[in-house]
Amino acid sequence: MDLIYCLWRRQVMAYLRAPGRVFSALAQPFLFLVALGLGFSPIYQQAGRGDYFAFLVPGVLGSCILFNTVFAGNDLLWDRQFGFIKETMVAPASRTCILFGRALGVTTVALIQAVLVGVVCSVAGLHKVPAGGVLIAFGFAVLIAIFFSFIGSILGSILKDTQSFGQIVNFVATPLFYLSGAVFPLEGQKLLVVTLTSLNPLSYGIDGMRGALGGQYYYDPLMSVFILIVVNIVAAFAATFAFSRVRPD
Repeated sequence: MDLIYCLWRRQVMAYLRAPGRVFSALAQPFLFLVALGLGFSPIYQQAGRGDYFAFLVPGVLGSCILFNTVFAGNDLLWDRQFGFIKETMVAPASRTCILFGRALGVTTVALIQAVLVGVVCSVAGLHKVPAGGVLIAFGFAVLIAIFFSFIGSILGSILKDTQSFGQIVNFVATPLFYLSGAVFPLEGQKLLVVTLTSLNPLSYGIDGMRGALGGQYYYDPLMSVFILIVVNIVAAFAATFAFSRVRPD
């Protein structure tokens, strides 16, 4: 437990000690919010669907969690080659503890960033959160943050080139974001789009947050929680296996 705490604390302190990293990590969610919100809000209202900003905010929170957790795999890739993790892997310490400590740190950092985005959106009046809904939304945020922190750990474990990591992660993460119901409603979409979206774990997290914050669920929330728990278990085992095969360079 001491090792898990140390690795968790290291991730969080590294984030808090870099103000530039905090602001740069928040730039992309606000870009989505402003660009997509201003662009699609009139069309959304003309279609009789209401406030597009309110619809978009959970998707923006999901994008914040997705990109920050998955791209954190690059830190693992760099760390296991040149940094702290490289020394930790040759120490008499459990690989599972190393993985989980780091994953919890990445999850915490992503949640801090998502909370900051949510607070700013709330203050700006873009979305009024109903009483009690924020706790449910936070629960869904935790589930998807843990899942994608494991996905980032898998990518950071199996890839060896830090320079191409960003391109590969973009190739993986961008379709996951756009096929998650984050920027458009699933009602009335073609069967292919609905099917691909239903195969995406991020869809259930964003839909859960949207339902908790606005009362509009597309999927049954209990089913979403069950699916997210299952994929988290699978991702944890896959990340443990991938990290166990890493050898210090």
